[in-house]
Amino acid sequence: MAQVKNWQLNREMQYPYDDNRPKKQIAYIFDTNKCIACQTCTVACKTTWTSGKGQETMFFNNVETKPYGGYPLKWDVNTLKTMGDQPWDKTTKTFKGKTIFEESGGDNVKGWRPEERDYAFPNMGEDECSGIVNKGSFFSGIHDVWMFYLARICNHCSYPACLAACPRKAIYKRQEDGIVLIDESRCRGYRECVKACPYKKTFFNMVTRVSEKCIGCYPLVEQGEQPRCVQTCIGKIRMQGFISKPGEARADNPIDQLVHIKKIALPLYPQHGTEPNVYYVPPIHVPVDFLNQLFGPGVENAIAAYKKVKEDKQALGAFLLFGNSPKTIHSYKVEGDFTVGYNEQGEVLTRVPFTEPVFVRPYSDEKYGTFRHNTP
Repeated sequence: MAQVKNWQLNREMQYPYDDNRPKKQIAYIFDTNKCIACQTCTVACKTTWTSGKGQETMFFNNVETKPYGGYPLKWDVNTLKTMGDQPWDKTTKTFKGKTIFEESGGDNVKGWRPEERDYAFPNMGEDECSGIVNKGSFFSGIHDVWMFYLARICNHCSYPACLAACPRKAIYKRQEDGIVLIDESRCRGYRECVKACPYKKTFFNMVTRVSEKCIGCYPLVEQGEQPRCVQTCIGKIRMQGFISKPGEARADNPIDQLVHIKKIALPLYPQHGTEPNVYYVPPIHVPVDFLNQLFGPGVENAIAAYKKVKEDKQALGAFLLFGNSPKTIHSYKVEGDFTVGYNEQGEVLTRVPFTEPVFVRPYSDEKYGTFRHNTP
Protein backbone atom coordinates (compact mmCIF):
# COMPACT_ATOMS: atom_id res chain seq x y z
CA MET A 1 0.00 0.00 0.00
CA ALA A 2 1.24 3.46 -0.95
CA GLN A 3 0.84 6.57 1.21
CA VAL A 4 -1.19 9.31 -0.49
CA LYS A 5 -2.44 12.69 0.73
CA ASN A 6 -6.21 12.97 0.96
CA TRP A 7 -7.07 16.63 1.48
CA GLN A 8 -10.65 15.85 2.47
CA LEU A 9 -9.38 13.79 5.41
CA ASN A 10 -6.61 16.29 6.12
CA ARG A 11 -4.06 13.49 6.39
CA GLU A 12 -2.19 10.82 4.51
CA MET A 13 -3.84 7.45 3.99
CA GLN A 14 -3.10 4.06 2.45
CA TYR A 15 -4.06 3.36 -1.16
CA PRO A 16 -3.01 0.46 -3.43
CA TYR A 17 -1.42 2.76 -6.04
CA ASP A 18 0.90 5.74 -5.92
CA ASP A 19 -0.60 9.23 -6.07
CA ASN A 20 -1.11 10.23 -9.70
CA ARG A 21 -3.48 13.16 -9.95
CA PRO A 22 -4.70 13.95 -13.48
CA LYS A 23 -3.87 17.12 -15.38
CA LYS A 24 -7.46 18.27 -14.85
CA GLN A 25 -10.04 16.85 -12.47
CA ILE A 26 -13.72 16.93 -13.35
CA ALA A 27 -15.93 18.04 -10.46
CA TYR A 28 -19.57 18.79 -9.78
CA ILE A 29 -21.51 20.83 -7.23
CA PHE A 30 -25.11 19.94 -6.34
CA ASP A 31 -27.24 22.31 -4.23
CA THR A 32 -29.54 20.05 -2.21
CA ASN A 33 -31.61 23.05 -1.10
CA LYS A 34 -32.92 23.56 -4.62
CA CYS A 35 -33.53 19.96 -5.75
CA ILE A 36 -37.23 19.12 -6.24
CA ALA A 37 -36.71 15.45 -7.22
CA CYS A 38 -38.33 15.96 -10.60
CA GLN A 39 -36.04 13.15 -11.85
CA THR A 40 -35.40 14.99 -15.13
CA CYS A 41 -31.69 14.28 -14.69
CA THR A 42 -32.42 10.60 -14.10
CA VAL A 43 -34.56 10.31 -17.23
CA ALA A 44 -32.04 12.24 -19.34
CA CYS A 45 -29.19 9.97 -18.22
CA LYS A 46 -31.27 6.81 -18.53
CA THR A 47 -32.44 7.51 -22.08
CA THR A 48 -28.96 8.58 -23.17
CA TRP A 49 -26.79 5.83 -21.70
CA THR A 50 -28.67 2.88 -20.14
CA SER A 51 -31.68 2.02 -22.30
CA GLY A 52 -30.25 -1.26 -23.62
CA LYS A 53 -30.66 -4.91 -22.69
CA GLY A 54 -29.26 -5.79 -19.30
CA GLN A 55 -29.33 -2.14 -18.26
CA GLU A 56 -32.85 -2.08 -16.88
CA THR A 57 -31.72 -1.68 -13.26
CA MET A 58 -28.80 0.65 -14.05
CA PHE A 59 -29.16 4.25 -12.95
CA PHE A 60 -25.92 6.13 -13.48
CA ASN A 61 -27.88 9.08 -12.05
CA ASN A 62 -30.60 8.81 -9.44
CA VAL A 63 -32.30 11.11 -6.95
CA GLU A 64 -33.20 9.59 -3.59
CA THR A 65 -35.05 10.92 -0.57
CA LYS A 66 -33.15 11.01 2.69
CA PRO A 67 -33.27 9.71 5.37
CA TYR A 68 -34.91 6.48 4.14
CA GLY A 69 -34.31 6.35 0.41
CA GLY A 70 -31.35 4.76 -1.32
CA TYR A 71 -30.49 2.93 -4.52
CA PRO A 72 -29.48 0.16 -4.38
CA LEU A 73 -31.42 -0.52 -1.19
CA LYS A 74 -29.64 0.79 1.94
CA TRP A 75 -26.41 1.31 -0.01
CA ASP A 76 -25.02 3.82 2.48
CA VAL A 77 -26.14 2.07 5.67
CA ASN A 78 -24.63 -1.24 4.58
CA THR A 79 -21.40 0.43 3.49
CA LEU A 80 -21.04 2.26 6.80
CA LYS A 81 -21.61 -1.00 8.69
CA THR A 82 -18.46 -2.44 7.13
CA MET A 83 -16.38 0.34 8.69
CA GLY A 84 -15.43 0.79 12.32
CA ASP A 85 -15.77 4.02 14.28
CA GLN A 86 -15.57 7.14 12.15
CA PRO A 87 -14.39 9.91 14.48
CA TRP A 88 -13.26 13.35 13.30
CA ASP A 89 -11.09 15.86 15.10
CA LYS A 90 -13.47 18.81 14.89
CA THR A 91 -10.70 21.30 15.60
CA THR A 92 -8.29 20.23 12.86
CA LYS A 93 -10.97 18.61 10.62
CA THR A 94 -8.81 15.46 10.51
CA PHE A 95 -10.36 12.02 10.13
CA LYS A 96 -9.22 9.73 12.92
CA GLY A 97 -10.86 6.52 11.79
CA LYS A 98 -9.90 4.03 9.11
CA THR A 99 -10.88 4.31 5.45
CA ILE A 100 -12.16 1.44 3.30
CA PHE A 101 -8.57 0.95 2.13
CA GLU A 102 -7.12 0.90 5.65
CA GLU A 103 -9.93 -1.29 7.05
CA SER A 104 -9.66 -3.77 4.19
CA GLY A 105 -8.46 -6.77 6.20
CA GLY A 106 -6.04 -8.06 3.57
CA ASP A 107 -8.03 -7.03 0.48
CA ASN A 108 -7.34 -3.87 -1.47
CA VAL A 109 -10.75 -2.48 -0.49
CA LYS A 110 -13.31 -3.34 2.16
CA GLY A 111 -16.84 -3.39 0.80
CA TRP A 112 -20.08 -5.31 0.32
CA ARG A 113 -21.88 -6.53 -2.77
CA PRO A 114 -25.63 -5.81 -3.03
CA GLU A 115 -28.00 -8.68 -3.69
CA GLU A 116 -29.99 -8.79 -6.91
CA ARG A 117 -33.16 -7.83 -5.05
CA ASP A 118 -31.52 -4.65 -3.71
CA TYR A 119 -31.82 -3.20 -7.21
CA ALA A 120 -35.58 -3.80 -7.36
CA PHE A 121 -36.61 -0.70 -5.36
CA PRO A 122 -35.37 2.50 -7.06
CA ASN A 123 -38.13 4.57 -5.41
CA MET A 124 -37.98 3.14 -1.89
CA GLY A 125 -38.48 5.88 0.70
CA GLU A 126 -39.37 8.51 -1.89
CA ASP A 127 -40.93 11.62 -0.30
CA GLU A 128 -41.02 9.94 3.13
CA CYS A 129 -40.29 12.17 6.10
CA SER A 130 -38.12 11.24 9.06
CA GLY A 131 -41.13 10.85 11.37
CA ILE A 132 -44.71 11.81 12.12
CA VAL A 133 -45.70 15.46 12.54
CA ASN A 134 -47.13 15.93 16.02
CA LYS A 135 -50.18 18.05 16.67
CA GLY A 136 -49.18 21.62 17.49
CA SER A 137 -45.70 21.35 15.93
CA PHE A 138 -44.24 24.53 14.48
CA PHE A 139 -41.08 25.52 12.63
CA SER A 140 -38.30 26.96 14.76
CA GLY A 141 -35.26 26.95 12.49
CA ILE A 142 -34.79 23.20 12.20
CA HIS A 143 -37.70 20.93 11.27
CA ASP A 144 -38.56 18.23 13.81
CA VAL A 145 -39.71 16.14 10.85
CA TRP A 146 -37.64 16.53 7.71
CA MET A 147 -36.49 15.07 4.44
CA PHE A 148 -34.36 16.20 1.52
CA TYR A 149 -33.45 15.01 -1.95
CA LEU A 150 -29.97 13.69 -2.66
CA ALA A 151 -28.99 13.54 -6.32
CA ARG A 152 -26.21 11.02 -6.98
CA ILE A 153 -23.86 10.11 -9.79
CA CYS A 154 -20.42 8.49 -9.96
CA ASN A 155 -18.02 10.69 -7.99
CA HIS A 156 -15.07 10.13 -10.36
CA CYS A 157 -12.99 9.86 -7.21
CA SER A 158 -9.36 10.89 -6.93
CA TYR A 159 -8.71 7.50 -5.30
CA PRO A 160 -11.38 5.26 -6.88
CA ALA A 161 -12.26 2.15 -4.91
CA CYS A 162 -13.50 0.44 -8.09
CA LEU A 163 -10.11 0.96 -9.74
CA ALA A 164 -8.24 -0.25 -6.66
CA ALA A 165 -10.30 -3.45 -6.45
CA CYS A 166 -10.30 -4.54 -10.10
CA PRO A 167 -8.05 -7.62 -10.50
CA ARG A 168 -8.04 -7.17 -14.29
CA LYS A 169 -6.93 -3.53 -14.22
CA ALA A 170 -9.88 -2.83 -16.48
CA ILE A 171 -10.71 0.47 -14.74
CA TYR A 172 -8.67 3.58 -15.35
CA LYS A 173 -8.72 7.30 -14.62
CA ARG A 174 -8.19 9.60 -17.60
CA GLN A 175 -5.31 12.05 -17.28
CA GLU A 176 -6.99 14.71 -19.43
CA ASP A 177 -10.08 15.19 -17.22
CA GLY A 178 -10.03 12.73 -14.30
CA ILE A 179 -13.06 10.78 -15.52
CA VAL A 180 -13.06 7.15 -14.33
CA LEU A 181 -13.94 4.59 -17.03
CA ILE A 182 -14.19 0.82 -17.44
CA ASP A 183 -12.45 -0.88 -20.36
CA GLU A 184 -15.15 -3.43 -21.11
CA SER A 185 -12.82 -5.38 -23.40
CA ARG A 186 -10.70 -6.24 -20.34
CA CYS A 187 -13.56 -6.72 -17.86
CA ARG A 188 -14.45 -10.32 -17.04
CA GLY A 189 -17.39 -9.58 -14.76
CA TYR A 190 -15.80 -10.46 -11.41
CA ARG A 191 -17.88 -7.66 -9.84
CA GLU A 192 -15.11 -6.66 -7.45
CA CYS A 193 -15.75 -3.06 -8.51
CA VAL A 194 -19.43 -3.38 -7.55
CA LYS A 195 -18.41 -4.66 -4.14
CA ALA A 196 -15.72 -2.03 -3.60
CA CYS A 197 -17.48 1.19 -4.65
CA PRO A 198 -18.90 2.66 -1.42
CA TYR A 199 -21.43 4.67 -3.44
CA LYS A 200 -22.58 1.64 -5.48
CA LYS A 201 -22.26 3.44 -8.79
CA THR A 202 -20.77 0.55 -10.75
CA PHE A 203 -23.30 -1.92 -12.13
CA PHE A 204 -23.13 -5.44 -13.53
CA ASN A 205 -24.83 -6.15 -16.87
CA MET A 206 -26.38 -9.62 -16.69
CA VAL A 207 -26.60 -9.83 -20.48
CA THR A 208 -23.11 -8.70 -21.55
CA ARG A 209 -21.55 -10.08 -18.31
CA VAL A 210 -19.37 -7.00 -17.78
CA SER A 211 -19.53 -4.02 -15.44
CA GLU A 212 -20.66 -0.56 -16.50
CA LYS A 213 -20.67 2.86 -14.87
CA CYS A 214 -21.24 6.56 -15.42
CA ILE A 215 -18.85 7.87 -18.07
CA GLY A 216 -19.14 11.51 -17.04
CA CYS A 217 -20.65 12.23 -20.47
CA TYR A 218 -17.05 12.52 -21.71
CA PRO A 219 -18.11 12.98 -25.38
CA LEU A 220 -19.79 16.22 -24.26
CA VAL A 221 -17.01 17.22 -21.85
CA GLU A 222 -14.46 16.84 -24.66
CA GLN A 223 -16.50 19.37 -26.67
CA GLY A 224 -16.53 21.85 -23.80
CA GLU A 225 -20.12 21.06 -22.78
CA GLN A 226 -21.56 20.07 -19.43
CA PRO A 227 -22.98 16.54 -18.98
CA ARG A 228 -26.59 15.63 -19.73
CA CYS A 229 -27.69 15.56 -16.08
CA VAL A 230 -26.32 19.07 -15.58
CA GLN A 231 -27.76 20.57 -18.75
CA THR A 232 -31.26 19.18 -18.21
CA CYS A 233 -31.60 20.09 -14.51
CA ILE A 234 -34.80 22.10 -14.19
CA GLY A 235 -33.99 23.43 -10.73
CA LYS A 236 -30.53 24.64 -11.78
CA ILE A 237 -29.00 22.85 -8.81
CA ARG A 238 -25.95 21.56 -10.71
CA MET A 239 -22.67 22.83 -12.05
CA GLN A 240 -19.84 20.86 -13.67
CA GLY A 241 -16.35 22.22 -13.96
CA PHE A 242 -12.78 21.32 -13.02
CA ILE A 243 -11.41 21.51 -9.51
CA SER A 244 -7.83 22.59 -8.86
CA LYS A 245 -5.31 20.43 -7.07
CA PRO A 246 -5.04 20.85 -3.29
CA GLY A 247 -3.22 24.07 -2.44
CA GLU A 248 -3.68 25.49 -5.95
CA ALA A 249 -7.22 26.86 -5.67
CA ARG A 250 -8.09 29.77 -7.98
CA ALA A 251 -10.52 32.44 -6.83
CA ASP A 252 -11.80 32.88 -10.41
CA ASN A 253 -12.75 29.19 -10.68
CA PRO A 254 -16.39 28.82 -9.51
CA ILE A 255 -15.81 25.23 -8.35
CA ASP A 256 -12.73 26.24 -6.33
CA GLN A 257 -14.58 29.26 -4.97
CA LEU A 258 -17.37 27.19 -3.44
CA VAL A 259 -15.34 24.10 -2.47
CA HIS A 260 -11.83 25.22 -1.49
CA ILE A 261 -12.25 28.90 -0.63
CA LYS A 262 -15.75 29.40 0.80
CA LYS A 263 -16.11 25.71 1.80
CA ILE A 264 -19.87 25.83 1.16
CA ALA A 265 -19.91 22.64 -0.95
CA LEU A 266 -18.78 19.42 0.77
CA PRO A 267 -18.02 15.84 -0.37
CA LEU A 268 -20.37 12.93 0.32
CA TYR A 269 -19.07 10.44 2.89
CA PRO A 270 -15.45 11.65 2.73
CA GLN A 271 -14.56 9.18 5.51
CA HIS A 272 -14.52 6.37 2.96
CA GLY A 273 -11.22 7.81 1.71
CA THR A 274 -11.94 7.90 -2.03
CA GLU A 275 -11.79 11.72 -2.21
CA PRO A 276 -15.01 12.02 -4.24
CA ASN A 277 -15.34 14.89 -6.71
CA VAL A 278 -19.07 15.53 -6.46
CA TYR A 279 -19.71 18.21 -3.82
CA TYR A 280 -22.97 19.08 -2.09
CA VAL A 281 -24.36 22.22 -0.51
CA PRO A 282 -25.89 20.71 2.67
CA PRO A 283 -29.64 21.21 3.28
CA ILE A 284 -30.16 23.98 5.83
CA HIS A 285 -33.23 22.46 7.55
CA VAL A 286 -31.81 19.06 8.57
CA PRO A 287 -30.28 18.14 11.97
CA VAL A 288 -26.54 18.73 11.97
CA ASP A 289 -25.66 15.33 13.46
CA PHE A 290 -27.19 13.57 10.48
CA LEU A 291 -25.41 15.88 8.05
CA ASN A 292 -22.05 15.48 9.77
CA GLN A 293 -22.10 11.78 8.98
CA LEU A 294 -22.93 12.50 5.34
CA PHE A 295 -20.62 15.42 4.64
CA GLY A 296 -17.99 15.53 7.38
CA PRO A 297 -17.27 18.11 10.08
CA GLY A 298 -17.61 21.28 7.97
CA VAL A 299 -21.41 21.27 7.80
CA GLU A 300 -22.19 24.05 10.29
CA ASN A 301 -19.78 26.49 8.65
CA ALA A 302 -21.06 25.57 5.20
CA ILE A 303 -24.68 26.22 6.19
CA ALA A 304 -23.79 29.51 7.88
CA ALA A 305 -21.94 30.69 4.77
CA TYR A 306 -24.80 29.58 2.51
CA LYS A 307 -27.34 31.53 4.55
CA LYS A 308 -25.24 34.68 4.15
CA VAL A 309 -24.42 34.16 0.47
CA LYS A 310 -26.30 37.33 -0.55
CA GLU A 311 -23.70 39.31 1.40
CA ASP A 312 -20.82 37.69 -0.50
CA LYS A 313 -20.75 38.74 -4.13
CA GLN A 314 -18.02 36.30 -5.10
CA ALA A 315 -19.88 33.28 -3.74
CA LEU A 316 -23.25 34.54 -5.02
CA GLY A 317 -21.72 35.16 -8.43
CA ALA A 318 -20.58 31.54 -8.59
CA PHE A 319 -24.04 30.28 -7.60
CA LEU A 320 -25.72 32.42 -10.27
CA LEU A 321 -23.80 30.52 -12.95
CA PHE A 322 -25.61 27.27 -12.11
CA GLY A 323 -27.76 26.26 -15.07
CA ASN A 324 -27.03 29.38 -17.08
CA SER A 325 -24.82 27.86 -19.77
CA PRO A 326 -24.69 24.45 -21.46
CA LYS A 327 -20.93 24.96 -21.78
CA THR A 328 -18.37 24.22 -19.08
CA ILE A 329 -17.40 27.38 -17.21
CA HIS A 330 -13.70 27.43 -16.37
CA SER A 331 -13.50 30.89 -14.82
CA TYR A 332 -15.73 33.78 -13.84
CA LYS A 333 -15.59 37.41 -12.81
CA VAL A 334 -17.95 39.70 -10.94
CA GLU A 335 -18.40 42.89 -12.98
CA GLY A 336 -20.61 45.41 -11.25
CA ASP A 337 -24.12 43.94 -11.08
CA PHE A 338 -23.26 40.98 -13.30
CA THR A 339 -21.36 37.72 -12.97
CA VAL A 340 -19.64 36.65 -16.17
CA GLY A 341 -18.64 33.07 -17.00
CA TYR A 342 -15.77 32.23 -19.38
CA ASN A 343 -14.66 29.11 -21.21
CA GLU A 344 -11.10 27.76 -21.20
CA GLN A 345 -10.11 30.16 -23.99
CA GLY A 346 -11.35 33.18 -22.03
CA GLU A 347 -14.42 33.70 -24.22
CA VAL A 348 -17.64 34.89 -22.57
CA LEU A 349 -20.19 32.08 -22.17
CA THR A 350 -22.82 33.79 -20.04
CA ARG A 351 -23.54 37.08 -18.31
CA VAL A 352 -26.01 36.84 -15.43
CA PRO A 353 -27.44 39.85 -13.53
CA PHE A 354 -27.47 39.78 -9.73
CA THR A 355 -30.96 41.29 -9.85
CA GLU A 356 -33.32 40.22 -12.59
CA PRO A 357 -34.36 43.38 -14.50
CA VAL A 358 -38.05 44.28 -14.59
CA PHE A 359 -39.60 46.12 -17.52
CA VAL A 360 -43.09 47.60 -17.16
CA ARG A 361 -44.74 48.74 -20.38
CA PRO A 362 -47.00 51.81 -20.15
CA TYR A 363 -50.72 51.21 -19.97
CA SER A 364 -51.32 53.57 -22.87
CA ASP A 365 -49.60 52.99 -26.23
CA GLU A 366 -49.76 56.30 -28.08
CA LYS A 367 -48.03 54.91 -31.18
CA TYR A 368 -50.74 52.32 -31.86
CA GLY A 369 -53.57 54.20 -30.19
CA THR A 370 -54.47 51.37 -27.86
CA PHE A 371 -54.27 50.30 -24.25
CA ARG A 372 -52.54 47.35 -22.68
CA HIS A 373 -54.67 45.47 -20.20
CA ASN A 374 -54.14 41.96 -18.82
CA THR A 375 -51.83 41.07 -21.70
CA PRO A 376 -48.45 39.41 -21.47
